[in-house]
Amino acid sequence: MTATVIDGKAFAAKVRAKVAEEVTRVKAAGVTPGLAVVLVGEDPASAVYVRNKGKQTVEVGMESIEHKLPADTSEADLLALIAQLNADPAVHGILCQLPVPDHIDADKVLAAIAPAKDVDGFHISNVGLLATGQKAMVPCTPLGCLMMLRDHHGSLSGMSAVVLGRSNIVGKPMAQLLLGDSCTVTIAHSRTKDLADVVRGADIVVAAVGRPEMVPGDWIKPGATVIDVGINRIEDGVKEDGTPRRRLVGDCHYDSCAAVAGAITPVPGGVGPMTIACLLANTLTACCRANGLEEPAGLTA
Repeated sequence: MTATVIDGKAFAAKVRAKVAEEVTRVKAAGVTPGLAVVLVGEDPASAVYVRNKGKQTVEVGMESIEHKLPADTSEADLLALIAQLNADPAVHGILCQLPVPDHIDADKVLAAIAPAKDVDGFHISNVGLLATGQKAMVPCTPLGCLMMLRDHHGSLSGMSAVVLGRSNIVGKPMAQLLLGDSCTVTIAHSRTKDLADVVRGADIVVAAVGRPEMVPGDWIKPGATVIDVGINRIEDGVKEDGTPRRRLVGDCHYDSCAAVAGAITPVPGGVGPMTIACLLANTLTACCRANGLEEPAGLTA
């Protein structure tokens, strides 16, 4: 068996095209969705990510608002900026890029963002709404995983799903979303007994543990769908100049899992591209909710 490759890059392009189409509709009603991104400090990876977000925001017709603050910005000044963005009707989504400098309490910052504008889905109010099956802003990475699963399978009702990892950002919300689609869900983690046997029982495996190539092919049920959320950089030999050669791998051993699975996401090019696409979808959804407009179909949980 050779698994069908779920191309996240191509799927994310479809999502962005759908968002752009819906943005045109919303603009015709007199509103332009606005996404404000706040970056504190000079973290190189964060700077690249923020730049990509801004570029894609503009490409779908939204307003991109960027606030780049020096690393010594006080917590009070950052919270004051968030309060200003909360009160701005032209801003529908607010994202504070993590990590923030050590002198700033990240939890306090996330809690300060208005839940209706929390397009990352990290606010405790949105976490509680999602857990109780109510309308919420959903974290982008789990939302992207759900969209790809729905696209591949149609209905997920009755399927057995194992989520490897229990983080607040991916594992727990992913389990809630799968429950919402009537899967039978197990959350597995480092303390799970007989972990391999637990994973082997799953029709759907979502790996989000942050351990490179932890899941081998013999853990996968033949024909199962594998969603690999992991992005791990490992050393792979040495370059001509003597420096280590590095490559990206997922939490699953791709070749052995692909030989058994029915479908699998690659790393890179699987879940990763969906994160920004779903951030744009969440911003559009937040804009529609704020202005009493019809929410776009297929872009929410």
